[in-house]
Amino acid sequence: MNMKRLPIVILMVVAASFLAFNSMGKSTRSLPPGNYEKIMKLVGEMLSQGHYSPQSINDAFSKKVFKKFVTDLDPDKNIFLQSDIDALKKFETKVDDEVKGAIVEFPLAAGKIFNKRVEESSVLYNEILSSAFDFTVNEEVLLDADQVGFTVNATEQKERWRKKLKFMTLERYADLLESREKNKGKEGFVVKTDEELEKDARERVKKIMDRTFERYRFKFNDDDKFNMYVNAITTTMDPHTEFFPPVDKRYFDEEMSGRFFGIGASLQYEDGNIKIASVLTGSPAYKSGELQAGDIIQKVAQGKEEPVDLTGYLVTDAVKVIRGKKGTEVRLTVKKLDGTVKIVSLVRDEIVQDESFARSAIVNEGGSKVGYIFLPEFYADFDRPNGNRSYIDVAKEVTKLKEEKVDGIVIDLRNNGGGSLYDVVQMAGLFIEDGPIVQVKDRDNKPSVLKDKDRNVLYSGPLAVMVNEFSASASEIFAAAIQDYGRGIVIGSTSTYGKGTVQRNIGLDPENGFSMSNSELGTIKLTLQKFYRINGGSTQLKGVTSDIILPDNLEYLKVREKDSEDALPWDEISKATYNTWNAGYSLETIKQLSNMRLENDPTFRLIGETTEWLSRQSEKKYSLQLEKYRKDQEKIRSSVKQLESLLKLKGQLDVTALPAEQNRWAEDKPKQERFQQWLKSLQKDIYLDQALKVMNDMIGQQNLVKSKTTEEPVKKAF
Repeated sequence: MNMKRLPIVILMVVAASFLAFNSMGKSTRSLPPGNYEKIMKLVGEMLSQGHYSPQSINDAFSKKVFKKFVTDLDPDKNIFLQSDIDALKKFETKVDDEVKGAIVEFPLAAGKIFNKRVEESSVLYNEILSSAFDFTVNEEVLLDADQVGFTVNATEQKERWRKKLKFMTLERYADLLESREKNKGKEGFVVKTDEELEKDARERVKKIMDRTFERYRFKFNDDDKFNMYVNAITTTMDPHTEFFPPVDKRYFDEEMSGRFFGIGASLQYEDGNIKIASVLTGSPAYKSGELQAGDIIQKVAQGKEEPVDLTGYLVTDAVKVIRGKKGTEVRLTVKKLDGTVKIVSLVRDEIVQDESFARSAIVNEGGSKVGYIFLPEFYADFDRPNGNRSYIDVAKEVTKLKEEKVDGIVIDLRNNGGGSLYDVVQMAGLFIEDGPIVQVKDRDNKPSVLKDKDRNVLYSGPLAVMVNEFSASASEIFAAAIQDYGRGIVIGSTSTYGKGTVQRNIGLDPENGFSMSNSELGTIKLTLQKFYRINGGSTQLKGVTSDIILPDNLEYLKVREKDSEDALPWDEISKATYNTWNAGYSLETIKQLSNMRLENDPTFRLIGETTEWLSRQSEKKYSLQLEKYRKDQEKIRSSVKQLESLLKLKGQLDVTALPAEQNRWAEDKPKQERFQQWLKSLQKDIYLDQALKVMNDMIGQQNLVKSKTTEEPVKKAF
């Protein structure tokens, strides 16, 4: 992040960060010699001196980190034995010492035992899968790792593996039996015996396990385990304080900006291989003419360096080594569709992920013409003065919709995990006169108010904001500001995610202690502040409660901030001074109209009931007896099928692209097809349908008010 290009709001925060770390330069002059120790000491100082609400780094903190790290290493609790955990207990109260500069031993000791147990577990799963399973035996398996401990001995461990592998095989065996029943008699279909299908099912499970253990062996080295250890430390402070190794930080920045330097090919993981899924028109991969969908990338080399074998790599791992600096060479060892292997040399160039930027559409509904804006995240390209920024892109979409003379606008922030704080403040300012948008408080309890200072209002018409359980951080700031001003109506889940904290990326600099740029030692995304609504309440834990609540399929899943044991608490501060918007409609009337519709439509009640039932299924034991399993699965499949049907609108919304964007990506067929598919998905969106009905109520009420008075509502003109 270039300091000269930072917006003034961010500069203020960064300045505060400098003050918070003013002693770090002195304390890091005597850093220990090893990189692990340097990183640990810098991380410890940063957490203690800069975190918004630091815990004491003591034995109690150590015990929490210890438990988290061993669980992160072995989340299913089928690799380690309890005796391994007992042997590692000598480190249980030494994490704080390692954070403060002691020799780093715990992650290496745990990793050594883990690697040994991986090889033993590999022998186990191969042995178990070499013999047929008996699915007539009446037994059950518990798959929820939170309800079990580590196994006490090799016999219990083998039994846990046996049941897990048997269940995995049973899943596939039942599917194969069903496929045989459906396709028996069809021309060309080979009918196999039960024994043959059971063997096929085991072989499929073996492939999955082989890939998993390949990753353990080839892509989970000491550095990876150490990085996991540091993350166990940082996330114990709070779930959003994270450690990024240099390559991961670069990847994070690229995702945030929507731009990166690479070859322009999307990848997919299939049967243990990294395959090319598609090639972007005009990209280096496209121009070379040597890569096509289906090609397998076996190795990646940086210029003339030794190539890295991608065995055990996932897509994100492969992406990180294929991307790099603009103008640099990357050499791919590729297995072509015809089986030949060749080395393809490409020079990286800028790739713009424009499909991840804001986009809009028009929906004709109930005599109204409504603009729809989809914003996947609050992205910001800090490294480029003219790079894409979410608030600028949204302003452009709003302008386009105004030119189409829409009667109202719906902004969709579902699944938007947040992003740039500066951008959300500016974006909220597009819809109100000047005033506070969000309050921010640092560790010294000094609240500040981030304001929109521009009295101009880009759009003053009816506004609705769609949210769900994954609308977080900046999305919650926007929804809360719109709600507190009475500027629009929030529609969606009972509450949003509940992330009310602010993070900054700070590099671990061995010379100065910290830096605002990436560091060869890594970067900490540090929680420095907490934000609050202008009404004084925090969105932390509680999130934003929707004005119009629509039951959805995520309600009963434990996915929100409140479900993390390390989450910071909810609190409130004084209310900011602001004037509410004269909306020209009654929110209570809008709610009543919506409730009447929902009461007369059983769909959303059934969605709530079905989702609640399905959420309970993952917490119970599963039968390993074929007939019982099939009966249970039939109930689940029936419920899932019903839910999928309920989530699709029976009719079809009249959703179209803006006239000038009908062929938005005509020169890139895959992109154009995805754009058309996006429009098609909106046409069957049951939640968008309800948002449009609410929007029509708002438009209708405003028109009624206008017709009863010669005075215009007190609001800004377009």
